[in-house]
Amino acid sequence: MLDHLATLPVGTAPAPRDLRDGHRPGGAGGGVPVRFRVLGELSVEAGGRPLPLGSVRQRLVLALLLCRPNTTVSTDLLTQAVWGDEPPRSARKNLQAYVSALRKLLCQAGCQDRLVHQPTGYVLRVAPGELDLLRFDELARAGRQAVRLGAGAHAARLLRDALDLWSGPLLVDLAHSEVVAEEADRHATRRLAVQEDWAEVELELGHAPAVAEALTEVVREHPLRERLCAAWMTALFRSGRQSEALAAYDDLRQLLARQLGLQVSPALEALYRAMLDGREGRVAGEARGGPEAAGGSARQELPRTVLPADLPDFTGRREQVGELREALAGEGRMVVLSGPVGVGKTTLAVHVAHALRRQYPDGCLTVRLRREDGSPRHPSSVLAELCRATGLLGAVPEDEEEAAALWRSWLTGRRVLVLLDDAPDEASIRHLLPGAGSGSVLITSRSRLAGLGPLHRLELGPYAPGEAVELLGRIVGDDRVPADRAAAERIVAAIGLLPLAVRISGTKLAVLRQLTPAEYAARLEQSPSLLDELAAGDLAVRSRLSGWWRELPEVVRSVVGRLGRLPTPLFTLAEAAAALGCGEQVARRVLEGLIEVCVLDCPIPEVSAHAALYELPLLTQVYAREQADTEGLSGLSGQI
Repeated sequence: MLDHLATLPVGTAPAPRDLRDGHRPGGAGGGVPVRFRVLGELSVEAGGRPLPLGSVRQRLVLALLLCRPNTTVSTDLLTQAVWGDEPPRSARKNLQAYVSALRKLLCQAGCQDRLVHQPTGYVLRVAPGELDLLRFDELARAGRQAVRLGAGAHAARLLRDALDLWSGPLLVDLAHSEVVAEEADRHATRRLAVQEDWAEVELELGHAPAVAEALTEVVREHPLRERLCAAWMTALFRSGRQSEALAAYDDLRQLLARQLGLQVSPALEALYRAMLDGREGRVAGEARGGPEAAGGSARQELPRTVLPADLPDFTGRREQVGELREALAGEGRMVVLSGPVGVGKTTLAVHVAHALRRQYPDGCLTVRLRREDGSPRHPSSVLAELCRATGLLGAVPEDEEEAAALWRSWLTGRRVLVLLDDAPDEASIRHLLPGAGSGSVLITSRSRLAGLGPLHRLELGPYAPGEAVELLGRIVGDDRVPADRAAAERIVAAIGLLPLAVRISGTKLAVLRQLTPAEYAARLEQSPSLLDELAAGDLAVRSRLSGWWRELPEVVRSVVGRLGRLPTPLFTLAEAAAALGCGEQVARRVLEGLIEVCVLDCPIPEVSAHAALYELPLLTQVYAREQADTEGLSGLSGQI
């Protein structure tokens, strides 16, 4: 079965006892020492000699396994790392060949039984002393423990040793792989946190000039990091460079306002005021923050609103706006606004949030849970952004569970509206939801997020024809749409009434003033590649659908591809069963799973299953049909 269209969870395989204890393999003789390095360029040494790691693709497989040592790395993720979005049909066999070659290489180096096959992927078993990434984690933990014990000099040495393991960005020689680049970004954030720990310890030891020198380049690379800026300001101030310390604050203040529309945190502003008064800057407590700072008087500077701008041409959705406003009118409400790609979930949620600002005296906050390319953000990044908006940034622990607890503690007792935009799944937001309090949460997602349990849900569909034509006219801005309403209706019908496509079409007509609505309608109706017509500037329906398609498991892509080849977007249960090559009972469960993740709609649900009609959004059908022609359709036997 499709298992509710969810991918298999990544499992964890425990390392053998000899690896957990840090011993080398090889029996009584001890074998040869093996060293794996990823903190810079990928390399492996056995007995002090570098091993030949083979082709770039084989190196990518090893690199990803080392990024997640002693943990099962799924075959799908390894395939994505090696071939990106266009793996060959032979990808699985090629991957097996790369793993076999790596296993043979490790065995020749005396590392038997290290690279192990699991039901969902592969796990590479590594001892902490063998991999620089694990050694970095060990030293960082030990350094922070030394800080808590008050052993400052020892802590500084441990943290410095951890940082010295890095010879450059993680796997810098393989950064062309998007998956590796994401791993590099994740570990770069952890490296930066250790640099901040080290700087603060050294400042407490009185080594301000060395810290000021060491952080200059780091601050240049990470200009929006407030904790880093606080340490640098303090180091400059204590080194007698007061004007530079004040200038650093002003640079950050302007950058936050210009790029993010934010103010500096109360803790950093307090540090700045202390420097203006001629008092010695302090990182610990005052600028860095702590548990006492998280709930102290500085929080009284809230409320603040961190929302994207409301669109001046927002159109229609009157019933949905009314329903959302009513659903969020009480205290402690949670609402999920779901719908397919490009249907306008974020636009509607932001519009409603602006309308409700006065009902939330402690502020309105928003955070996107995906990057621009559609990939999910790491939870620590999301928490850091939310805590920056609330002034908690300096107090946030590196441990995700502790950071989430601090965030929820801040929410308790505050009437805040939090907009969690484009949630990938339930797991990505559970740690962000308030445990108690009077605040409310509005979540947008491509899935109905059934796992969150009972709450108010609203599914957003395409525009009504009148709404689509109205928005088209507002964007075009002249009299061409009112003068030829019939052509405008043809345009919005040809693009499936999808709000994103309507906005792109209007932008295209507004820019190409020589193009009449009738001519554009004919192009859309007759184009052999409809999606190529729906692009204007950096807005493109195809790129949005591409990101959505990549996230679907292979079996789901195959199912949607088969449904996309049906003659029309509307089809019956019997037609779906015939397209999928299965019985109607199985087909019904598959279609219900697709409805749950907003791939399908059931426009006339109040009938028996045999008489129900199912609908694949028009542009989704067009894209799925293209992909089915390009990728081919894999067999579904045994998978549904």
